[in-house]
Amino acid sequence: MDWLATLSLVFGGCCSNAITLEQVTSTHPHIGSLLTFLQFLVVALYGLPQHLTWTSYGLPRLKPRTVPLLLYLVQVTLFSFISLLNNAAFAYRIPMSVHIIFRSGGLIVSMVLGWTVRGKKYSLIQVASVVLVTIGVVLTTLSASQRSLLPTAHKDAQTYASGIAMLSLALLLSGFLGLVQDWTYSTYASPWQESMFYLHFLSLPLFLFVRDNISSQLRSIHHSSSSTHVPIPTVYFPLILNTLTQLVCVAGVNRLTTRVHALTVTLVLVVRKAVSLVLSVVGDGVVVKYAARAMTRESPRTMDVDARMIWTGAALVMVGTIGYSFGSIKKQDKKEE
Repeated sequence: MDWLATLSLVFGGCCSNAITLEQVTSTHPHIGSLLTFLQFLVVALYGLPQHLTWTSYGLPRLKPRTVPLLLYLVQVTLFSFISLLNNAAFAYRIPMSVHIIFRSGGLIVSMVLGWTVRGKKYSLIQVASVVLVTIGVVLTTLSASQRSLLPTAHKDAQTYASGIAMLSLALLLSGFLGLVQDWTYSTYASPWQESMFYLHFLSLPLFLFVRDNISSQLRSIHHSSSSTHVPIPTVYFPLILNTLTQLVCVAGVNRLTTRVHALTVTLVLVVRKAVSLVLSVVGDGVVVKYAARAMTRESPRTMDVDARMIWTGAALVMVGTIGYSFGSIKKQDKKEE
């Protein structure tokens, strides 16, 4: 039941978060800093009562931590920078499909870093399974819209390349963050609630460096057009939903991180992202395109789908997942012998 609850948080929260994220960024691609700040603020406020205590003088203070502050500061720096890069990339004309594939590519990065930095060894079955999952995500992404993956007459090549560079850097940093978290949890056995709170709470002061961007982005969406008679801009609704589903998603991912190794976490997240993409493609972007039309009066976008590629990709992800699980069990059995 514990695994079922954890996976429900990961898949339910993160898939819903991906849908609302696409709603917001499809009409307001330049609100990366504001979006990241709101997500971090909601998670930090949610966890604050659990980690706050009161002194005999009636003053609040944080409860003792399981993990040293220095280790959290390293993770916070990486985590906040990664989140800002990923959300800011939408302003560089990066489509959601490209966004998903780059963030899902962390599977290979985790394995390479685990092998080169920590000297971890993986079986042939595990390596082959990870390759299958990666190929499956690539095919699934390409099936959504092959034309959106390349700069066209409407996309400046330099801008597009800058966005790809940002996602690539975020991907590499995510691999290092996974190794740090893997070592931290195996050494200190900290509860996932503590990690989730401190990663977001300690990140909040860093947003002072982008406060001007946040202010301008907030003014921009506040004056955005709306096709309804609601007295506030309609973009606020998916924005609020995005921050709330982010809380559920982060809780599931942090809970998962404290229970399994970094590579397994990455594998689960790859499958989750593939599910998000399949839901978006099969639904033909219905939620996103009609929300975009409501917020901006623009015509809904159509999405070209190659059914053979998407289902082949989904099949490879499933086969790779089963293969990796089998390889992990077999490797564990050998160690016990």
